[in-house]
Amino acid sequence: MKMLINANHMTEINIQYLGHAGVLIQGSKTVVIDPFFKDNPKAALPLEKIPHVDFVLVTHDHFDHFGQAVELATRDKATLVAIHEVSQKPAVLDAKIKAVGMNIGGTYRQDGLAISMTDARHSAAVGNPAGFVIEMDGRRFYHAGDTSFFSDMALIPKLFGALDVAFLPIGGHYTMGPEQAGLAVKSLMPNLTIPIHYNTWPPITVDPKIFVEACAPQTVKLLAPGETLTL
Repeated sequence: MKMLINANHMTEINIQYLGHAGVLIQGSKTVVIDPFFKDNPKAALPLEKIPHVDFVLVTHDHFDHFGQAVELATRDKATLVAIHEVSQKPAVLDAKIKAVGMNIGGTYRQDGLAISMTDARHSAAVGNPAGFVIEMDGRRFYHAGDTSFFSDMALIPKLFGALDVAFLPIGGHYTMGPEQAGLAVKSLMPNLTIPIHYNTWPPITVDPKIFVEACAPQTVKLLAPGETLTL
């Protein structure tokens, strides 16, 4: 199902929720974040059905986020962007793909995109977990990765500018739950929030309506895996 949000901008952007924490953003370039397809019970599409991508962003090295990043970057000769230590994983180096390692606070610019790495409060086997602010076609997108709520989220729009869309985990157990995520929305003040990282497995099963209520009066859009909206 495709939903039209706003068609007033010159460049149309499509956002597709791929299930779990996976997001596909299609504008002048195509960006995929945390492409986890194999063994993902909520995967909207198999990797083979994912359109050509230009950038593959990985928030951290856990299997449900690193996923099939190398396979997708190899298939499309895309640029993989991750924290430095993840960019140096043997699986990445052996694939001989273009991998950009960066760190929290940094910004990488290529082909009209600005990709900034933000803090995230979580764990990782290699490197540190992170989030991303992506600036493309005059809009800003924030993907929080796996994180709890932390008060410095309020600095993100101050550092990078007003956010058009925020993708926030709400499943609890491994990340913030719906009530904490509601506090995050009130700190971030995005134009639109899309919840992610919930209802994939029993430990992160929640009623997303709790999140919607916690965010009021801010705008939230619940997307089913595979659903697309247009900015």
